[in-house]
Amino acid sequence: MSLKQGNDRWDAEADVIVVGFGGAGACAALEAKHNGASVLVLECFNGGGSTAASGAVVYAGGGTPYQKAAGYDDTPEEMYKYLKSEIGDIVKDETLRRFCDGSVDMIKWLEQQGVPFEGSMCPFKTSYPTDDYYLYFSGSENNNLSKAVAKPAPRGHRAKGPGISGLTLFHALEDSVRRNGIDVRCQTRVEKLAFADDGRVIGVEGRSMAPGTAAARVHSVLSLINSKLNTYMPPMGKVVDMVCKAIFNAKAKPYRAKARKGVILTAGGFIFNKEMVKKYNPIFLRCLPLGTYADDGTGIRLGESAGGVTANMDKMSAWRFYVPPEALMQGVLVNRQGQRLCAEDLYGAKQGDYIVNNNGEAFLVFDSKTHKEAISHLGDQLAFFQKITTGPMLKISRKKADTLSELAAKIGVSPKGLEDTMSQYNDIARKGMPDPMGKFEKRFVPQDTPPFYAIDCSLSGFAQTLTKFGIPTAAMTLGGLVVDEETGQVKRADGSSIDGLYAAGRTAIGICSNGYFCSGTSIADCVFAGRRAGRHAASLK
Repeated sequence: MSLKQGNDRWDAEADVIVVGFGGAGACAALEAKHNGASVLVLECFNGGGSTAASGAVVYAGGGTPYQKAAGYDDTPEEMYKYLKSEIGDIVKDETLRRFCDGSVDMIKWLEQQGVPFEGSMCPFKTSYPTDDYYLYFSGSENNNLSKAVAKPAPRGHRAKGPGISGLTLFHALEDSVRRNGIDVRCQTRVEKLAFADDGRVIGVEGRSMAPGTAAARVHSVLSLINSKLNTYMPPMGKVVDMVCKAIFNAKAKPYRAKARKGVILTAGGFIFNKEMVKKYNPIFLRCLPLGTYADDGTGIRLGESAGGVTANMDKMSAWRFYVPPEALMQGVLVNRQGQRLCAEDLYGAKQGDYIVNNNGEAFLVFDSKTHKEAISHLGDQLAFFQKITTGPMLKISRKKADTLSELAAKIGVSPKGLEDTMSQYNDIARKGMPDPMGKFEKRFVPQDTPPFYAIDCSLSGFAQTLTKFGIPTAAMTLGGLVVDEETGQVKRADGSSIDGLYAAGRTAIGICSNGYFCSGTSIADCVFAGRRAGRHAASLK
């Protein structure tokens, strides 16, 4: 059906239009609908975004039923103190308190949409639990420096599903969206915002493939295939993406949709836009992009076209995980000078920040006892996708030497620097003294039994992973459009809000835009900010 406003012709109309159908978009659409608005969701592929490609971890605390079932008595105040120590001033204190105070209700709301959770507690430190566990310490809560700030509690709530369960979480949200009668139009790319004479955003313009046509079905199938290829086989992913673009360009028609109340931008970040990454922080070009080809900066550029201002565009996160096995935390992470970088029990993406700041280079050094213990847990502490990389890394690509000086020569690290660092580390550990960097006691043990081993923890993409039998460094962008923290509206440079325009998820500044410090904070922020934007947009007269 076509609609008219003056001489303009609209193809569709709704109270609220959501651009991007990932986690933030689904939550924004549901909240707007629950508050009485009609909603149209526009998606360039099939939906899911980075949420569907993720591990479906939601960072939540303050006393969730699953924390209680696992025997942890968490409070919103303890959650707030820990997060405040991690995020700095990226959002106001009152915003962070709302996030923490509403965390239990957030889990309940997700369950109401059909997202399944479980309280089986992971007994070892991991970057992602096996299918036996769905609650874990997903950040650096147990580091002694963090424990001095707040009482630790597991807040990584993984949606219950096999493997990497992002699809489990997103499909629940997607099913809820469709049950609630929300209109979703896929194979639709938004290219411009539409404005009223007074500057208010009143709709979107772009191109769309007619639903149900042969071309749309082919594009849909290829997009589904590419949602995996872009992560696990990037070269093939690029080829499929080129085919998708060719089909879209040949068959898509102009499309305009009117928003009576507001447009919400939830189109992801920009890690798949190499030009933008090069402009803001080029070292991350050495990493494997984490997300989908929809993370090309479209949402951010749309916001800027309306006068929106961005922040923290140089902030990106390098996911340099080498744990599990947990035993590898006993190792010592060093730079080219042989100097220790940080506590090895910190969250992997937080360690990634230290590695990035050392020219993207780092090596984990450990002794034969640690190597033997790590090998012994390849079967019980690693998920399937972790076994694919960690097993070869520990058995094949690791470097081995009888002395630290020989090991240093093999990995290109200063022999004297490494020997001095290991001597100091071992001396403190033997005396039973606390680690100056806060590593928790169980894994702060001497690394003094030859032979010695090292694994390369430097930034690495797909090609390096194939040649070195290592673990790739996935990366995502964290900066985006600045929004009003009460409403979610996009802000101008003078601090005023743009009428009719909102942003959420990785398109916007949020809880984790200063740095990625815990698994699950991005999805939790998508839920929090998406619902905020949907609620406020629906309330407009």
